[in-house]
Amino acid sequence: MPPVGLTTLHDIDKPRYMETQEAIDVLGALSQPTRLETFRLLMKHEPEGLPAGEIARRLEVPQNTMSSHLAILARAGLVDSERQSRSIVYRAVVDRVREITSFLVQDCCGGRPELCEPLVAEFAPCCAPKEMRHV
Repeated sequence: MPPVGLTTLHDIDKPRYMETQEAIDVLGALSQPTRLETFRLLMKHEPEGLPAGEIARRLEVPQNTMSSHLAILARAGLVDSERQSRSIVYRAVVDRVREITSFLVQDCCGGRPELCEPLVAEFAPCCAPKEMRHV
């Protein structure tokens, strides 16, 4: 057995599952209208992201207020940032979307996948791989 804090090679490829408190933090961060709109705007601009000032301008929010909202989203793991010259560019953390979605439907349908098919179909039109969208 490896020492505490170390993983085995077998554990490295395991998908990461969200814990209940993490889900509460994510949902709490998104439970405010400006933060929800900010996150949705960033999802539309993946993978390029948007500078903080541009986000504030598009959502008509003062920059200092937007800074607070972005910090809350970052603490919840929903956005990350990168300094580019004089700007800070924010991006949505798409893996976090997968994690919260998986958490919410983890026990979906009690082993009856046909009940979840409509839910999965909802994602297919917007999220299909590019080569499948043009078919």
